[in-house]
Amino acid sequence: MEHSVAGRSVVVTGGSKGIGKGIARVFAGAGAKVAILSRGLDQAEAAAHEIGMGAIALAADITDEASLAEAMAKVAQQFGGIDVLCANAGIFPQARLDVMSGKEWDHVVGTNLKGTFLSVKTALPFLKRSDQGRVVITSSITGPVTGFPGWSHYGATKAGQLGFMRTACIELAPFGITVNAVMPGNIKTEGLFDLGAEYEKTMAASIPLKRLGVVEDIGHAALYFASKEAGYVTGQTIIVDGGQILPESLEALNA
Repeated sequence: MEHSVAGRSVVVTGGSKGIGKGIARVFAGAGAKVAILSRGLDQAEAAAHEIGMGAIALAADITDEASLAEAMAKVAQQFGGIDVLCANAGIFPQARLDVMSGKEWDHVVGTNLKGTFLSVKTALPFLKRSDQGRVVITSSITGPVTGFPGWSHYGATKAGQLGFMRTACIELAPFGITVNAVMPGNIKTEGLFDLGAEYEKTMAASIPLKRLGVVEDIGHAALYFASKEAGYVTGQTIIVDGGQILPESLEALNA
């Protein structure tokens, strides 16, 4: 599977940290040519330097179509095209409904959901020219499957990404482009660390495997969707959560 992405041109939005950096690292390790896109060029360059293996960094704002289009064109020029888009960038600020402002809602929806659309749209002219065009969306179990207080706006965007995916895969099928999504559970990232050790301990207790995932777990799932072997798989999701959504209660884990 890894051999089928070697030499392929891969764009990872939000690739400067967390799950995005894990995805970029896995693809680079499989021999792909990786471009890391981030709003902050310094952060993207630091991630590219850390990963090595020819990874490059570009600044792009996924809420700005012109910014994204310019970055995609630069990647295509340097790498000779774009074969894989990992639409990973997103934000997850917390705000409960009784205090959330319309501006806060719009910011999350505009970044996570509109940003996914704009990332696909601006990469599309190059993906159409590829003989192995792939779009891999980073969704979440939060929204499509589960809920968590303070993340109604985030959950709505993650569920919305799957609705987008199901129509996008039909529209892009005539060009041989597949569109799929990875749905992470609780993964060890910088954002998770900010929630504290007690949160991590509590969440691990509710997972059958009794541990949180690592960013490379998501990277390997994305790698499968991007592979030649997954060429007949489109409009599908993979949940990567250590079995978190399966028990009906904590008691089920101790039965």
